[in-house]
Amino acid sequence: MFRRVATGVCLTSLLLVVSATKAAAQSDEIQVYDGGLAQVGVFNLTVHNNFTPDGVKTPAFPGAITSDDSWNGVSEWAYGVTRWFEAGLYLPLYSHDQDLGWQIDGFKLRSLFAVPDAGERRFFYGANFEFSVNREHWDTTRITSEIRPIVGWHLGQFDVIVNPIVDTQYDGLKNLEFVPSARFSYNTSPHWALSLEDYSDFGRVSDFESIENQSHQLFAVVDYVGWLEVQFGAGFGLTDASDKFQMKVILARDLNRPRSPSR
Repeated sequence: MFRRVATGVCLTSLLLVVSATKAAAQSDEIQVYDGGLAQVGVFNLTVHNNFTPDGVKTPAFPGAITSDDSWNGVSEWAYGVTRWFEAGLYLPLYSHDQDLGWQIDGFKLRSLFAVPDAGERRFFYGANFEFSVNREHWDTTRITSEIRPIVGWHLGQFDVIVNPIVDTQYDGLKNLEFVPSARFSYNTSPHWALSLEDYSDFGRVSDFESIENQSHQLFAVVDYVGWLEVQFGAGFGLTDASDKFQMKVILARDLNRPRSPSR
């Protein structure tokens, strides 16, 4: 069953990849996906917040949010549909900067497919698809999407995860924007992990930006898994086009118990 679904996911990827480039410099979610899914019948709430004390001071386009001294966040609602599929809704997306003040930025629908029990496997994989409806200050295009493949390895106490993401504005293959992320983690205990995360924006796949115009950030991250899942990270820009310093906090918790039996 999962192999048939995985084949369908790949075909869906090909159909969606008829587009791309994300003009907005802002991000409501700074996270590397590890293939983890909510249990069947369980609702999960994840709250993302990031603050940029020292960021890019020029808006990505006229009327856009300015990254410097901005706050961005979103509430992510997820539901475990099957052992290999999780449905999600991002609402509300919100932001605050010095020029526009508090704003609602739109909403997103998400479909996450992953091999069952990814956390227990040595090699795991999946794919996430997001459909975004954007306000004019968040993106130059009303409708955009993200395609996020997930590939990773659990190697004892170490994890290596790669998300080779492409963004799309549905304006042609040559305009797909390559915005990969990656994570290397050391799990000090079942509850704690220390990680390095990389977030990059190379520009359009048909014509990568020069190095100085690419965005590259390296985050140092601490994770705690318990009654409440907590992730805190501090990120540092590596190029002139990157935000110089950024902080993120992610809080997550299941809202109900799983139903039985699971499918």
